[in-house]
Amino acid sequence: MKEIILNLVFCTLGAFLAAFALECFLVPNQIIDGGVVGISIMASYITKINLGIFLVALNLPFLFMAWNEFGKKFIFLALYSVAMLAIFVNVTHHIPVITKDLLLSALFGGGILGTGVGLVLKNNACMDGTEILAMKISKKYPYSVGEIIMFINIFIFTCAGFLYGWEQAMYSTLTYIIAYRAIDMIVQGLSEEKSIRIISDKGQELGQAIIENLNKTVTYIEAQGGYSKANKTMVYCIVPRIELYKLKELVISIDKDAFLSIENVHEVYGKRYKK
Repeated sequence: MKEIILNLVFCTLGAFLAAFALECFLVPNQIIDGGVVGISIMASYITKINLGIFLVALNLPFLFMAWNEFGKKFIFLALYSVAMLAIFVNVTHHIPVITKDLLLSALFGGGILGTGVGLVLKNNACMDGTEILAMKISKKYPYSVGEIIMFINIFIFTCAGFLYGWEQAMYSTLTYIIAYRAIDMIVQGLSEEKSIRIISDKGQELGQAIIENLNKTVTYIEAQGGYSKANKTMVYCIVPRIELYKLKELVISIDKDAFLSIENVHEVYGKRYKK
């Protein structure tokens, strides 16, 4: 119950932020987002019917389409989030427009919109059924979910070009890109950890040095050189970005011929690491 309540709180906050971005930055400046939200904005503009009605009506078919695959909890939270978005677009409709500058509207509107959508996604829900449709199509045709969403949005932004003008369509594309990056930051986190793989003939010595000098836990993995066929020890560890330079110096001081592979890490779980 505590988890559900937290989900509802964050979904409510996410829906409010998304509605605020739409009504105070994007819609008044004829800038749209991709997916169902973008279609709803254009449909409301053409018909003069309330935007909230389209947001609910166009999302419902996709949410019921996902009933069997995503479960009752997801559908409940998604329906709640869409309903809150529809309510909040009417509440925030009376707030004065923040800016008429198209670039500022795209930058800040996209960022706030992406933050709101990211909060909803992070709490096991969604406010746009486009991805659900894309997942269904990808099972029948040889295209990835990302490719299908891209095709859908190209069509939506092309329609926006004919409806609002091509300058607005380009700002809408910019808004979508910024929102996409903001969603990534919220869902995946702002973690700056790096995962390190070190292959060396002195694996045990390197691992011990990392434990003693950086106070980081390591994992030893037995490996074999593909060319030399020699047995080697791979050392795996995770360090914050700020300590990466120190780790490199440590490795070079012990084995200048060591092979290092460095990758970004979005999230880290584990009692020992947190310590």
